[in-house]
Amino acid sequence: MSIPEHVCLHEVIDVVLTTLDARDPYTYEHSCRVALFSELMARELQLPPAIQQRIRVAAQLHDIGKIAITDQVLNKAGRLDRDEMIEIQRHPRIGYNILVRLPTFHEIATIVLHHHERFDGEGYPQRLAGEAIPLESRIIAVADAFDAMTSNRPYRKALSVDESLTEIRRHAGEQFDPLIAASLTRLRDLVLEHLSSGPTPINGRHHAYVGHEDLMHSRIVQNTGFFVEGEPPRHVEPNTPPDVPRAAHQDGGHIALS
Repeated sequence: MSIPEHVCLHEVIDVVLTTLDARDPYTYEHSCRVALFSELMARELQLPPAIQQRIRVAAQLHDIGKIAITDQVLNKAGRLDRDEMIEIQRHPRIGYNILVRLPTFHEIATIVLHHHERFDGEGYPQRLAGEAIPLESRIIAVADAFDAMTSNRPYRKALSVDESLTEIRRHAGEQFDPLIAASLTRLRDLVLEHLSSGPTPINGRHHAYVGHEDLMHSRIVQNTGFFVEGEPPRHVEPNTPPDVPRAAHQDGGHIALS
């Protein structure tokens, strides 16, 4: 039996997502919703189709690094302690290391690496700030936090769409890019329509996502009472991959690839 020399990109993505589903179906479902919200924002911002596609794929794969996080941390129903926060903060770099091995996924890997950076430079793993953070990563960061807040947790109920959008706007310019936060706000009715349609089916089953994305966003977490054991450590992985390319940036209001 011969192995085909060329494998369709969509087939590779499907294999990776199937692996994530088998490892942690909750994170898989979360990733599907983050991809939906991210693509809606990319369209609303009128980004070029190629960037919209890249955002969708990166959002689907943004948490792939969690396949290497221990079950004890990944499936913990309660609050994470400091050591567990350090453990789970490894997942963007793990995801980068997985995806960067495929030349086709180099840009996707960079987006995944930076999806927990903050607009004010207080995120991780590289403490990038503002437009130094890839545009795609900034979009996924907003979608990621929004889905976390609108999802139920064992220790608290989901916030409403309006409550979650209020939190996003409150932290615009600090945690989030203000232009992207405004985009999600404009999509309020469309997002509400998608959420009211029910959970995403996974292999014929429905799951209520129980993850820790809300714990990744420290200031929103503190203000909404999701995390009370102190602010999680930041910049826990000082070693960064050399010459990581920026997937996209804004230049004078226009999107430019680099």
